[in-house]
Amino acid sequence: QVSLVESGGGLVQPGGSLRLSCTSSVRTLSSAMGWFRQAPGKEREVVAAISWNGANTYYTDSVKGRFTISRDNAKKTVYLQMNILKPEDTAIYYCAARRTSVIGTIPPSYDYWGQGTQVNVSA
Repeated sequence: QVSLVESGGGLVQPGGSLRLSCTSSVRTLSSAMGWFRQAPGKEREVVAAISWNGANTYYTDSVKGRFTISRDNAKKTVYLQMNILKPEDTAIYYCAARRTSVIGTIPPSYDYWGQGTQVNVSA
């Protein structure tokens, strides 16, 4: 069983930055990973995803140029660097892992989920 633990959320002012981390309990060397978010009253949506070796990445349009996903397989950790944060980025952010190495962009395509970390962007 894979356990994912997110950290790094918090309260930040608009224009600020946060770095989220997601650490796995087991090696996820061959797993594609993703970051999703869910705002109150909205469906869970993909934010970014990364292939097993980091060669391929995906970003939803609203975060392109502001967020960067990366991974360190030796540390079993995936990161989401979030810059130029906006109030509409406020949500619970979830880390997820797939059993396959190929990027997925919809929640049902992921097999393991973390508990989430809250990100609040407000003045």
